[in-house]
Amino acid sequence: MAIPLAKLLISAVAVFMLVSASFATSEMPFLVVHKKATQTRLKSGAERVLVSYDIYNQGSATAYDVTLVDKSWIKKTFDVVSGNTSRSWERLDAGGIVSHSFELESKVKGPFYGAPAVVTFRIPTKTALQQAYSNPILPLDILADIPPTDLLAVAKRILAKYGSLVSVISMVVLFIYLVATPSKSNAAKAGSKKKR
Repeated sequence: MAIPLAKLLISAVAVFMLVSASFATSEMPFLVVHKKATQTRLKSGAERVLVSYDIYNQGSATAYDVTLVDKSWIKKTFDVVSGNTSRSWERLDAGGIVSHSFELESKVKGPFYGAPAVVTFRIPTKTALQQAYSNPILPLDILADIPPTDLLAVAKRILAKYGSLVSVISMVVLFIYLVATPSKSNAAKAGSKKKR
């Protein structure tokens, strides 16, 4: 009875491995889209936002007709300074990476919550367009009031946070210094013993 059960388990494992191997070897592109926004304050009272995208093909096949579209940047709030909010590439090979960036300028104060960008691409084996989404960006606080930095307040905060650690380390170093260096009286005694 045990032998037929063992044969059945071995057969089931073999079938499972063959089926999983067929899925593992299927060639499909897998796009990972990373979106990043960096703010820069201008002296003119405006704020610039540099938006950059990195699109990685982590799959095992080429993606064709890759199109990036980001409609989250409202025209009432942002003006495009350089670049476009959309871009297309003919193909993205397996293991490849493409990048795109553009710069926006805003004169409107307030928080901004950006939605993920949409990347569409085509696979030769499927008729429908495939979609991938970027990561959402953290909320941007456009033209936020930045409090002035007081060096004395920063020094007090650092001293309060790390003061005890600095004092303990300095005591240990002083103790090691005192133990490791001979005193002058011991050196004088050692010199007088040598003369006798």
